[in-house]
Amino acid sequence: MSFSHHYLERHTGKKIKEKFFADPLVRFLYHEVRENAPWLFSAFTSPVASRILGAVNYDLPFSSAKRLGQMIRDLEIKMEECLEPASLCNPRALFERKILYEIYRPMVEDPLAIVSPSDSRMLPLNLSPSALIPVKGKFFDLPELCGNRPWHAVFLDGKAAVFRLTPDKYHYNHVPVSGRVEEIFMTDGRCHACHPDAVVREVSPFSRNRRLITLINTDVPGGSGMGLVAMAEVVALMIGGIRQACSERAYDHPKALLPGMFVHRGCPKSLFYPGSSTVVLLFEKDRMEFDRDLVSNSLRRDVTSCFSKGFGLSLVETEVRVRESIGRGLQA
Repeated sequence: MSFSHHYLERHTGKKIKEKFFADPLVRFLYHEVRENAPWLFSAFTSPVASRILGAVNYDLPFSSAKRLGQMIRDLEIKMEECLEPASLCNPRALFERKILYEIYRPMVEDPLAIVSPSDSRMLPLNLSPSALIPVKGKFFDLPELCGNRPWHAVFLDGKAAVFRLTPDKYHYNHVPVSGRVEEIFMTDGRCHACHPDAVVREVSPFSRNRRLITLINTDVPGGSGMGLVAMAEVVALMIGGIRQACSERAYDHPKALLPGMFVHRGCPKSLFYPGSSTVVLLFEKDRMEFDRDLVSNSLRRDVTSCFSKGFGLSLVETEVRVRESIGRGLQA
């Protein structure tokens, strides 16, 4: 059974019913195909199949400017926010667009603020077994998500945030905190959809998908001062990879991150290839707190959510913008 899915607009409080892209395909895959043809389901969620689906949807030439214009209207893309809008002449360029983020996504000035890594729909989570809303194992298996690195243990009773990007969103990820990169690596995995219905049906999908993991130490000179923070950039259906593109100013001189490099809060970090995708942030216990409105929104019982229905918990997303506050560090 499938359910309608709603989220909340942060700045208006409005309840919005989500219009899913490729909804019939995703529901077909995660209902009929998954249950009746496991081999076909496995093939469709492989990285190779995702790259092919992405190419079909974003790389085949459009027949006319009129059709591209219709895509812009359907996705409600605000062209005035875009950097060099005249260059957005095909679906891939439109998806990989750069924006004037200093103007349209200004960053909060509070030095202890943790900022959203993406334009997305966010869920704040408490990983403690005694939390009011027990989410252990619902979205990911923690050791598996972290590539079974020993340092995963520092997050066992901490907090997490899940950011779900949809195909209409700006798909650059930005750095949520300032600090030194301790480790960065890519894991192998599948390309499960991040559609809420698929997330509910597939056990711990985010820790089974291909993902880029970055461990940031913020307890260094110039850092945000809130311990270790892990950032998992998770590929999904139609996204076969992530391009590292870290820039200290605008999008200038993009480079791949390496251990030992310092990253600055709010700067571009990477770009998802076309499709939908997810970012997961992990925080140590007692080193941060989420903004109150995001927590209270997530507990709303009057908002119909696939996550709430599927998991039997109050789990409601809030739409957030990249570089705006989602929480605050608690210095030790």
